[in-house]
Amino acid sequence: MYNSKEIKEDIFKKFGNSKTNTGSPEGQIALFTHRIHHLSNHLKSNKKDFNTERSLVRLVGKRRSLLDYLKSKDIERYRNIVKELGLRK
Repeated sequence: MYNSKEIKEDIFKKFGNSKTNTGSPEGQIALFTHRIHHLSNHLKSNKKDFNTERSLVRLVGKRRSLLDYLKSKDIERYRNIVKELGLRK
C-alpha cells in the first residue's frame, strides 16, 4: 500500500521532527505531497477516474491552505518546506 504506517512515520520523522509529531504543518504538507504524487500517477493511467480527480483537487487545496498558514506564521519554515519538497511558488 502506498500510504503504509512505515511511510507515514518516515515522512513525519523527516519533516515533522519526530515520528509522533503528526500535527506539524510541515509533516502534513509532506504527507499531502506524497499522496498528491501517488494520485497524479494513478490519473495518468486512469483518465476517466473522476472521483480520484476530485480527491486530488481537494488535497491540493488542503496543502495550499496549510502552505498559506505556514507562510503567514513563519516565512522561513515556509521557504524551507517549499525548497525541500520542490514545490512551485
